[in-house]
Amino acid sequence: MIVCVCRRISDHQIRQAAAEGAVSLECLQFELGVATQCGRCADCASRVLCDARSASAPNMPSVRMHQAEQLA
Repeated sequence: MIVCVCRRISDHQIRQAAAEGAVSLECLQFELGVATQCGRCADCASRVLCDARSASAPNMPSVRMHQAEQLA
């Protein structure tokens, strides 16, 4: 389904971004341009991202671990 009409971004693309490490709406905005025009998709995009992260949580590093790696 299309989540962001302005940028024509699908839920599949958001799930892929989550699999590649996107952890917040801000990440999606930077990577895909979601919610950077009219902003109406922000809630839906956040829900899709949250669902995708929850579904693959055992396979994904925690945010704290990711941040610690960036600081090292």
